[in-house]
Amino acid sequence: MNILIIGGAGFLGANLVRRCLAEPDVRVTVMDSLDPHLHATVQNLQEVWPRIRFIRGDMRDETLLAKIVQGQDVIFNCAAQTSHPLSIQYPLLDAEINCLGNLKLLESIRLLNSSARVIYTSSSTVIGKARTKVVDEEHPEHPLEIYSANKGVAEKYYRIYHTLHDLQTVVLRFANLYGPYGKGFQDFGFINYFIHLAQTDQEIKLFGSGSQTRNVLYVEDAVDLLWHAAQEPRLIGESLFATSEEHRSVCEIAETIVRVFQSGKVTHIDWPEERKRIEVDHVVFSSGRIRSLIDWKPRYDLESGLRRTREVMGNSRLKAEG
Repeated sequence: MNILIIGGAGFLGANLVRRCLAEPDVRVTVMDSLDPHLHATVQNLQEVWPRIRFIRGDMRDETLLAKIVQGQDVIFNCAAQTSHPLSIQYPLLDAEINCLGNLKLLESIRLLNSSARVIYTSSSTVIGKARTKVVDEEHPEHPLEIYSANKGVAEKYYRIYHTLHDLQTVVLRFANLYGPYGKGFQDFGFINYFIHLAQTDQEIKLFGSGSQTRNVLYVEDAVDLLWHAAQEPRLIGESLFATSEEHRSVCEIAETIVRVFQSGKVTHIDWPEERKRIEVDHVVFSSGRIRSLIDWKPRYDLESGLRRTREVMGNSRLKAEG
């Protein structure tokens, strides 16, 4: 099986590369722009480097896309500009990557490899603030910032290319992933940022009380689901929440990280006004739809996922030093 992973040097992509390589008879091509602003790095792929074909390139490059989509059986698109604040600061750039980039990819696949399975990693934030106690796929979309709006637009492209052109598209909306190879930066996933702060024995500063709830999902469970999406015909044409049923308060998440990593501490500060404007408050997602279609459920809860993260990161550090 020939597999292309776009954005494969980032957090989710690097974990997905390892998941795919665990299968027999696969040939994995990774494309990544290695944009320094997005903090992807080939160091995330160091131990698997001999087993992959790597291409440095941008999803907006139509000439490159035309070359690399051909001959692929499965195409995963994990590439994105994922910072909510950066999307507000640079809205046109966000649209170029998260909208136009996806449209160029889909058009290349339509013209040159229409039989490929195409899986797009979207975001649960497309809905904005929750208007129901539990959020499922019927919930309306009222995104609060540019990133979430553009991810929602890209979802529609995948659905349209399925209905109009019969492409085998699958859209998975992830929420609050964490785990090895995460970005230790404030604007790129809060759980991985908290892990970085704890590892370096810094304060985890929570805005307000930290009582707002979030679903959490360990990245190994996420990439297992992505592998399912590459195999299961029942997911074709769907746009689905890909979450665990486990939800915790932000404060509880931070305190658990400090306890598991045995360093750092939790403090509280006032909400910055610019953050308050894009805060979704309490939200609980249902994964009932996807579980009704396939046999998948997460293997890790928050504590075991954090312990696994600590173990993998420790082993990776030892290998790098050795």
